[in-house]
Amino acid sequence: MSNAASIKQCLVNLKGIEAQLSSLALNSVDTSAQEVFHQSMLTISTIKNDLQTQVLELERLNLNL
Repeated sequence: MSNAASIKQCLVNLKGIEAQLSSLALNSVDTSAQEVFHQSMLTISTIKNDLQTQVLELERLNLNL
């Protein structure tokens, strides 16, 4: 698997983790747990957005080759 494919797979995985954390936050009965899941989801979301930017940059560079 190329580096670009690995990065894209990582992005897909992060999107899944983000969705799972969101679901856990919504379905948890414990407000403390809800907050932890929500904060974790926000952290993953930031990382996911940064990685998405890198993927777009890689794709842009590949188009210019």
